[in-house]
Amino acid sequence: MFSSLSGRFLMLTIIFVMIAEVLIFVPSVARFRQDYLLARLEKSQIASLSVLASQNQSISATLAQELLDNAGVYNVVLRRDASSQLVLSSPVPGPVTTMVDLRDPSPWYLIAGAMMQLFDPPDGVIRVLGSPTQAAGTLIDVTMPQAPLRAAMIDYGLRVLALSAVISIISAALLFLAVRRFMVKPIKRVVGSMQAYAEAPEDARRVITPDSSIKELRAAEDTLAELQTRLTGSLKQKERLAQLGGAVAKISHDLRNILTTATLLADRMERSEDPAVKRSAPKLVNSLSRAVNLCEGTLAFGRVDEAPPKLVMSPIQGIVDDVLQSEQLAASAEIEFGCDVPPHLMVRCDPEQIYRILGNLVRNARQALEAAGKPGRIQIAAAETADGWTLTVEDDGPGLPPKARENLFTAFEGGVRKGGTGLGLAIAAELARGHGGALSLLRSDNDGTAFQLHLPKEAELFDQAAQ
Repeated sequence: MFSSLSGRFLMLTIIFVMIAEVLIFVPSVARFRQDYLLARLEKSQIASLSVLASQNQSISATLAQELLDNAGVYNVVLRRDASSQLVLSSPVPGPVTTMVDLRDPSPWYLIAGAMMQLFDPPDGVIRVLGSPTQAAGTLIDVTMPQAPLRAAMIDYGLRVLALSAVISIISAALLFLAVRRFMVKPIKRVVGSMQAYAEAPEDARRVITPDSSIKELRAAEDTLAELQTRLTGSLKQKERLAQLGGAVAKISHDLRNILTTATLLADRMERSEDPAVKRSAPKLVNSLSRAVNLCEGTLAFGRVDEAPPKLVMSPIQGIVDDVLQSEQLAASAEIEFGCDVPPHLMVRCDPEQIYRILGNLVRNARQALEAAGKPGRIQIAAAETADGWTLTVEDDGPGLPPKARENLFTAFEGGVRKGGTGLGLAIAAELARGHGGALSLLRSDNDGTAFQLHLPKEAELFDQAAQ
């Protein structure tokens, strides 16, 4: 029970009410003690005035004792006209243990006296000084037993505590019911809705309907409903994309087989003696090659089981040389390749995946220069910084068109050449993120294009990437 929200509110309410009652209890007991003593002074004054009004100011011992018993004191001293007179007296059982001056007491004086009174021995004697009422004198001084006062204070305190307990229980019960009605039940409804939604998040009927009258809770329900609506839509979209991706993969696989057969037939056409066929065959072969590359790229991008990078310290110059030599075989003689990599530079990476990243970048640069139909240069540079390593691939080609820059690393949208799919850069960027790094476009203008791959040194990023 006490682990629930309403149970904790119940306990806190009882505790706080009891603390408030304790703060009220102390001054209440002090006030009770003051009233008790003032009542004894008032009765003592009446008794003393009765004696002074009698003939010869003399009464019988029996009557005197009756007046003292009625006032609850041992003796009464009344000061009038600058002289003090012992008006009533009886034997005092012991010495005075406590003295209280009620002529002009401060609240702190009364509170401290009351607390001390509770812990004083019950058989003591109290001396009380006060001012007579109705200007009947300048001072009234009485002695009285402490036991009746202490017993009355304890009885009064117990009644106050009992009343406080009743008030605490009633207040706590009301707050408990109010919290359950206005907070716990609405929260349970939200939690129940979340649990029901979690069982079938694709079911739009399980999205919560905000209806709370509590402003803060209504805001939470509105936010939750919006979140669930977006998540449901996203799940449906992902499901459709997954189905579409599966269909595209199957189509691409079958289409690649068909295009491979067509490519073989086109190769035979190149050996034809017909001049028209000779002129058309290379174009046909190029078109078929682009179609095959599109199918292979689509299949590669559709694989979600891309192996995580196996990070090791590798000499980066060897990887760069392999990339450049591979592209030189396919490049025209007018394109130059350069390498600005320190011979002994070691980079923590997956060599195979870095080869794929650099290969995509260099291939795009080569194709851009060939499409421009002019000589050019492609260069790869590497350097080590305080926080990682940077690899830069730049060329002096015509630069990227504005449309390609907008969605450069988005699959099927960031193609940099006519007929391209943009899968190469999308895959390269994904491989870079797998290393904990980033692939970015440094510049692209009439003077050429430069991409930069940053690989961080932080161990935690490598650990995350390897998981």
